[in-house]
Amino acid sequence: MNGIRAILRCDRTVADLDRTERFYRDHLGFESEAPPEPVPPAEAEALGLSGRRLRMRLGEQHVAFVQADPPGAPYPAGADATDPVFQHLALVVRDMAAATRGLVAEPISQGGPQVLPPSTGGVVAYKFRDPDGHPLELIHFPGGEPAARWADAPGLFLGLDHSAITVTDRDAAIACLEGLGLTVSERGLNQGPEQARLDGLPDPVVDVIALAPPVPAPHVELLHYRAPARSRPAQTYGPSDRASTRFVVSADDPAALTGSLRGARLSSDGSACYGTGPDGHGFLILRRG
Repeated sequence: MNGIRAILRCDRTVADLDRTERFYRDHLGFESEAPPEPVPPAEAEALGLSGRRLRMRLGEQHVAFVQADPPGAPYPAGADATDPVFQHLALVVRDMAAATRGLVAEPISQGGPQVLPPSTGGVVAYKFRDPDGHPLELIHFPGGEPAARWADAPGLFLGLDHSAITVTDRDAAIACLEGLGLTVSERGLNQGPEQARLDGLPDPVVDVIALAPPVPAPHVELLHYRAPARSRPAQTYGPSDRASTRFVVSADDPAALTGSLRGARLSSDGSACYGTGPDGHGFLILRRG
């Protein structure tokens, strides 16, 4: 199998690992897997950076936070959901009121958690930012298959359901991810006042396309905003920049997938490859096992 087998985790570049650990632990239920450690050599080589990382988990899913040395650019001011830099992590919660009680974070959503229409799944959702400016989303599934997937997860914060990336060319993004071995599993069109309050945008109309690897949870969600127009000109960010969130995935042969990514860079031992999709979203491919 040459394609992506699973999304192992998401990596985020941050300014301060101690501050990041406190925020994700105290407000979102994450647990540290180990003390901060150097970024593994093959991954550092593929990414073109040096620094330390902190590995954390929420339920059965994993996120790693990287503090680059030297640091890159800060998270850009004014980036909203129409900007491809706006990559959020969607965390499933058992009780939205309990999950947001006492949450100290910069809000994105207006008017608190939003109950989306049944036509878009009827989930309750709320978006906000972590201390570095990275967007996050809390989601509660009211029932059906999505809720059943998380029924046995313990606690208030259940796990990482997906990471959503904003794309400017829907078809090019789908082609890129299908080339990596993901499969379209769901399509929808979200709009209306609830979506506007959730995104903090005027009158959004957004295509939502879910793509899944063979091993589910987490998966990728594409957000393609038909409206409003993008608020900022396109800008490129590298792994050292704090705007960077990357999918870390496993595959039997990372080198075989370099053709699907832009600017792909393979580590000298062939065990890690890093490249980007059409809008600059990063994929770090690690050899399985």
